[in-house]
Amino acid sequence: MLEITEARRDEIIRKLAEKVVDMKLTPVAIVMLESSKPISYVGSQLMVFFQPIYSAVFPATPYNEIATLLEDRSNIERLITEIEKIEEERRVCKKKQ
Repeated sequence: MLEITEARRDEIIRKLAEKVVDMKLTPVAIVMLESSKPISYVGSQLMVFFQPIYSAVFPATPYNEIATLLEDRSNIERLITEIEKIEEERRVCKKKQ
């Protein structure tokens, strides 16, 4: 299993959350993440299974880090919280303008 520091975990979660908000997929992402919590470990193992195919075309390190993060359900909750936080920050920022 790949070891990920807390700082790296937070960085990955922040980047994923920003990408979701940038693409305006906040509601869809939250529903999908909430519904996938019970099977997050299975999903991470499915990612491990497909890793050889993925790494033939793309860099494997970020993919492996995300697969490792998905093994722990608390990271799914962290991601949801981060998405909501970024969405709210951007909403408040738009109101100020």
